[in-house]
Formats: sequence, C-alpha cells, structure tokens
Amino acid sequence: MEKEELIDPGQLSYEQARDELVQIVKMLESGKTPLEETLSLWERGEALAARCHAVLSAAEQRIEQARAGSASTPETNI
Repeated sequence: MEKEELIDPGQLSYEQARDELVQIVKMLESGKTPLEETLSLWERGEALAARCHAVLSAAEQRIEQARAGSASTPETNI
C-alpha cells in the first residue's frame, strides 16, 4: 500500500473495509513485501477484519430484533 494517511477502520463502511482487506490479502499472498511492511499490512488487516465483523454482527442483531418485533405483532385482517 502507498504511504498515505490511513482512515481509522471504525470510520469505514463495511464495503470500504472489505475492499481494503481484499487488497491487503492479495499483497500478503504475493510474498513480495518486505517484513516490516508485511507486519504493518497484517496489523491493518486485523483491524479491518474486526471492523467487518462488528458491522456484520450489528446487522445480524438488527435482523433478529426485526424478526422478534414482527413475531410479537398480531396479524390484522383487513
């Protein structure tokens, strides 16, 4: 990755974090990065993966809450 100002993973959308993580994985899999850069990429990848997990967990909770809410609402026939 270029030496640019990296955005805090907590500020990224799921899609942004996922896309950056995919780029990092490709770079790591190439085996062409120096050790220090590899370690930095690994750390960034861990933070991005945690962000993706947090967003997906929150989405799952919202779905469960919606299901629970709709299950407790009585059906009305019009």
